[in-house]
Amino acid sequence: MQITSILALPLKAVPLMPLVSIELVASRLFKILLSAHGDMFERLGTYKSNRFSFAPTDLPLIFLIEPHLLRLKVVRKGETFTADAGVEAPLVMLLALLEGRCDADALFFSRDLKVIGDMEAMLAMRNALDDCDIDLPRDLARIGGPAAPIVHRLAEEIRRQSLRGIQ
Repeated sequence: MQITSILALPLKAVPLMPLVSIELVASRLFKILLSAHGDMFERLGTYKSNRFSFAPTDLPLIFLIEPHLLRLKVVRKGETFTADAGVEAPLVMLLALLEGRCDADALFFSRDLKVIGDMEAMLAMRNALDDCDIDLPRDLARIGGPAAPIVHRLAEEIRRQSLRGIQ
């Protein structure tokens, strides 16, 4: 599983980009998901006040989610941060997990996915996201305005090529 070449080009520039720019884009995408799936963190229960980290192993970034504040923060790997629970895997795998397209347990036991910190909190997060029916191409097309069908098709094609071999 690897990132399709269309998506890989801008991601190769990530180490050179200012963190504020990356965080603005990531926060915008996070808000799109929240608007489409506003109740996505409701099933977290007592874990809603935890901080969760998502670390793509193929990017020098860590995405921190604070569900109770509905906030996303981005830090560079090597920077100090605190999280109660975290997961590390390649970006494509993290996105596939977000959409429920992969078996998290199988990836964990095959060591393709690493969980750090509070395992129960991360299981609660997985269960909360599983109930959301997230479809990134559909959800991202919401910002496309008149070009929404084109955004949707392009995002679907990127997903199809990126997930080749893991479904």
